[in-house]
Amino acid sequence: MRAVFITMLLLVAVVFFADAQKSEGEITYERVFHWTRVYSRLSYLSQEEKDRLKLTWGNDDESKQEMLLVFNDKQSYYTYPKVETLSEGGYSWTNLEFKSFRDYENGKMTDVIAMLGKTYIIEDSLQTPNWKVMNKIKEVAGYMCMMAVTEDTVKGQKITAWFADNIPVSGGPQLYGGLPGMILELDVNDGDIVTTAKEVKFRPVTAEELAMPKKMKGKKIDTQKYNELMSTHIRDSIKAHRNPFWSIPY
Repeated sequence: MRAVFITMLLLVAVVFFADAQKSEGEITYERVFHWTRVYSRLSYLSQEEKDRLKLTWGNDDESKQEMLLVFNDKQSYYTYPKVETLSEGGYSWTNLEFKSFRDYENGKMTDVIAMLGKTYIIEDSLQTPNWKVMNKIKEVAGYMCMMAVTEDTVKGQKITAWFADNIPVSGGPQLYGGLPGMILELDVNDGDIVTTAKEVKFRPVTAEELAMPKKMKGKKIDTQKYNELMSTHIRDSIKAHRNPFWSIPY
């Protein structure tokens, strides 16, 4: 009887340890952007102009970018994995500032985003989208994921997320989270931009990896002011027949 009891305790410990291991690590995402799809949604373009774009570029409108999420069950940090350089033709550039910190334990968020010619620091309580979990599943990066949908009412975008409930962290890429598991794929407007996990690596994460810099340069605003800036810029750009998403995140 004692042997059976000890075996049961060991099994419980193994399961607990396995779950704990899945609560911290890093995820490498690939973000695929189709700019002709974005252009085709601009209301000021004629159908002829939209058709010409598709005919000219076809499937050669794809831009790819790697992103990295480091996380544990209390915090996460999402940004570029490194400074990207383009050597072909002698050109090079650095990415615009984009850092996203989440403090799940204290319900706080901090985003550092370069947009509209400035750098903004958005500080607020954690904002949870109004997700609707759907009765669909698919595999992403070796994990069975459930589908959830919401809407970005400021940008007029349909958002589809695929989350893994066996990675028990309510995080994800591109400022999104709030689901009962890690988001491993995020689809904006049925394929305009798709951010997909390519590698999930569980490992111990240090406090330094998740810590915000002590000094951050930028104008501090809250979520309401950020949304107002987005809404005004999109409205004014469309009115002036300019693509608003050249200077703000899509």
